[in-house]
Amino acid sequence: MTISLQFTNVTVTDVDESIAFYSGALGLDVQNDVGSGGHRWVTVGSQAQPGLGIVLSTPYAGRSQADGDALQELLTKGVLPLLVFRTDNVDAMFEAVRASGAEVLQEPMDQQWGPRDCAFRDPSGNTVRISQTPAA
Repeated sequence: MTISLQFTNVTVTDVDESIAFYSGALGLDVQNDVGSGGHRWVTVGSQAQPGLGIVLSTPYAGRSQADGDALQELLTKGVLPLLVFRTDNVDAMFEAVRASGAEVLQEPMDQQWGPRDCAFRDPSGNTVRISQTPAA
């Protein structure tokens, strides 16, 4: 018996702005774009991890008004869980993402626990870290 992660959700304020960031700046592929009831769920992913999708949706997509309000409040505060991506060249990825106009939180640096990483905010305020495993 095996198990693997198929989807994870990132709550965003504007799906189209988020597509521009996750697809344009990070280079992920748009895999699916589904609309229902005035909401959209857009799945992005990487060819490096086939079968894993990141679903971008607004706080109210598929949720009650109360749950959407609570999620919107957390998104506005910038306290939703962060995403950590891995790359083989964090410095080049940093330059590409910075060139997109994304808010830089941390320039590339070597962390004492091993990886070299950097951090940005996506257009909705979510923290996105990009990590490079140290050479062996």
